[in-house]
Amino acid sequence: MKGIFKHIWIALLLFSCNRKVIEPPKNLIPEGDMVEILTELAMINAAKINNVTVLQNNNIEPLPYIFKKYGFDSIQFVESDRYYASIPVKYEAIYLKVQSKLEKQSEAVRQAKLVNDSLKLIENEAKRIGKNPVRRKDSLP
Repeated sequence: MKGIFKHIWIALLLFSCNRKVIEPPKNLIPEGDMVEILTELAMINAAKINNVTVLQNNNIEPLPYIFKKYGFDSIQFVESDRYYASIPVKYEAIYLKVQSKLEKQSEAVRQAKLVNDSLKLIENEAKRIGKNPVRRKDSLP
C-alpha cells in the first residue's frame, strides 16, 4: 500500500513540474536574442557604474538603443523575460550563456590590455636608453 502511494506521489510531482505556468507570448524573443540583449544590458550596467558621464556626454540612452538594435520593444522584452523566468531550467541556461559571453569578453579585454601595456613598456624603455621607440601598428601613418 505504501508503495502505491509513493508511486502516485512521484507521478503527481513529475506531472506538476512539467506543467507550463505561463504560455509563451505571441511575440516571444528567441533565446539567442535574449542572451545577446541580456549580455549588452549587463555591460551597459557595468559602464553606468564605472563611468556614467561617458553615456551622458554622448547622449546615449541604453535601453532604447538596445531595443532598437534588436528590433524589440520593452513590453516584448518584459513578456519574454517573464516567460523564460517561469521555466527555471531554461532561464538558468540563458544566464549561463550570458555569463560565459561576459567572461570571454572580459578575458579578451584583459589580453588586449596586457599587449598594450607591454608595448608601452617597450616604448618607454627605448626612450629611456635613447633609441627610437618601437612603432605600433595603430601609430602608423
